[in-house]
Amino acid sequence: MSDKDSADEVSADVGPTEWGENPNGVGPWEDEHDGPRPVDARYDRDLLDAGDRRNVVDAYRYWKREAIVADIDGRRHSLHVAIENFTNDANIGTVVRTANAFAAQAVHIVGRRRWNRRGAMVTDRYQHIHHHATVADLLEFARAQGLTVVAVDNTPGSVPIETAVLPAECLLLFGQEGPGVTEEARDGASMTVSIAQFGSTRSINAGVAAGIAMHSWIREHADLSRAWT
Repeated sequence: MSDKDSADEVSADVGPTEWGENPNGVGPWEDEHDGPRPVDARYDRDLLDAGDRRNVVDAYRYWKREAIVADIDGRRHSLHVAIENFTNDANIGTVVRTANAFAAQAVHIVGRRRWNRRGAMVTDRYQHIHHHATVADLLEFARAQGLTVVAVDNTPGSVPIETAVLPAECLLLFGQEGPGVTEEARDGASMTVSIAQFGSTRSINAGVAAGIAMHSWIREHADLSRAWT
């Protein structure tokens, strides 16, 4: 994976919902707890003073961002998720947010490096994101890491994801709204799976499809005893 094509990133930029007012969350430590302040190095002194309104689970309240990332790194799954050049940036944000919820190993964006992070709801700050200039670069990364590439697209010859056996060391590959997965990506995938539909629409939203596919992998391979809820 070359420097120009990809980078292992966890965004350090403050997102739109990171530090702003949020009805959820907790107030200053003294307002929420009777006992003394924690002295664990994972805790952020500013958050202990002002409260924590971030979009994080309660287990991570008052923790430093770096501490949260480190803890998730210890529980990440072997699942990778790749996104081909979506025309609707909101889909990328949705995919990143869902990948974070399922503790995916990494999200891979093929093509444009810039995308609208608002849809990610700041979860990109806790999710490893790689960029690849081309599909060929992504496929080379997958080969080098021993990942089986599984394209997700409703095309002739695809295997229903409801009955498919997804590999544990997997890279789920999604295309953009409308055209779907490119021919180059389909040819490079070991298999293509589809999502069963029963209504009139030709396809479902790409971000929704990504969530369905990721959850299918979770149901097969995740240790559900480690889930937060």
